[in-house]
Amino acid sequence: MADLLTNRVAVSGIVTLKLEEHWPRQAFATFDLKDYLFMELILKEKDFRAAVKDHDFSQYEDKILLVFCSADAIIPNWAYMLVAAAATPYAADIYQGTEAEFLRQHYRKVIQNLDPENFVDKRVVIKGCGERTIPASAYLDVTTHLQPHVKSLMFGEPCSTVPVYKKPRVAASK
Repeated sequence: MADLLTNRVAVSGIVTLKLEEHWPRQAFATFDLKDYLFMELILKEKDFRAAVKDHDFSQYEDKILLVFCSADAIIPNWAYMLVAAAATPYAADIYQGTEAEFLRQHYRKVIQNLDPENFVDKRVVIKGCGERTIPASAYLDVTTHLQPHVKSLMFGEPCSTVPVYKKPRVAASK
């Protein structure tokens, strides 16, 4: 009689959470206000309004538009408002900041929306490697969000994990 192979990972009851699956679906586009500064220092309202009016915002159709200034300049808040007003009919989302900043906020929101009830007393592995670089802050956020609910929390792959947290055993009363 042939011995049956058992996939111990499959029958272990481990839940794998793949943060990469929550990567934004839309492509990113950037709008750097530095390109509209006079001498890379000053934003002139009249010139900026004209530039925004002439800019083809349709190129941001269904994209996440990241609006920021890569120069060390003081940008008035109304400048961001003008860009947002012009881009809103086209962009899927508009964010003031860089891609890294957007991803930190995006993942924080994703993790806050995870229902902890789905993880109560479960052994959970947070998948650690993939094709995209997930912000380190997402791993911090998922740990603090799930730890009060899980039996254990691990990082990596179900077949090779790094233990992060294990719920203490409650001693039986005598």
